[in-house]
Amino acid sequence: MTTPTCTTLLAYFSDYLDGEAPPAVDAALVQHLASCTECRAVVATLRKTVTLYHELPARFPRRGRLFHRLDLDEFLADP
Repeated sequence: MTTPTCTTLLAYFSDYLDGEAPPAVDAALVQHLASCTECRAVVATLRKTVTLYHELPARFPRRGRLFHRLDLDEFLADP
């Protein structure tokens, strides 16, 4: 692989973080990230975004459960 540019490597950041980048690309990324603060910042931000996404609740509570949690059943009842 020739010396890659930031733009060229950007397409591989997700694969790199998922451990799915081809070995040659992975090696090129490791080498590039060692010397490129901008790409390190992008990878760190992407890593944090993925982490936050995985920490989200699996699904939103059903309406009944949500209303019960918020105690809205009584509030919305007819007077």
